[in-house]
Amino acid sequence: MNEFTKVLIDRYNSVAGAVVAILTAVFGVYWYIFVAYMALNIIDWLTGWANAHRQKKESSRIGLRGIFKKLGYWALILVAFIVGYVFVHLGNDILHINLSFLMMIGWYTLTLLMINEARSIIENLVELGYHVPELLVKGLAVTQEIVESKGEKEDGTK
Repeated sequence: MNEFTKVLIDRYNSVAGAVVAILTAVFGVYWYIFVAYMALNIIDWLTGWANAHRQKKESSRIGLRGIFKKLGYWALILVAFIVGYVFVHLGNDILHINLSFLMMIGWYTLTLLMINEARSIIENLVELGYHVPELLVKGLAVTQEIVESKGEKEDGTK
């Protein structure tokens, strides 16, 4: 291995390690789930833009509205995790009961939003003329139904 390759690999490892460390500090050990959600956001926005371009319905206003909608989803995720975190500590510090299961509020919210992004991407691809396996389309619909029904059963409704 020549010196240039060794330096390049060392720098790559340093940068990649720093990025993973920062993501872990911000999002915790499951940072990759948040990165996956962001990737789905970007892919959904791009496929939506491509679909609008193909239909000659491009609009800066609609595109900006879509970006703000996605930022709103990130705010929703933040609120869901904050609520769970605060309730867990309220239970531990003041009520002296274990409410750690309430952290599931954030994970449940993130899960449903990821499923919605994936379904939106698939819808965009279908409208763009791509052949999407029916199993994938139906599988995501069933997954969403299962996740939503589990959430409803745990909170006592339905």
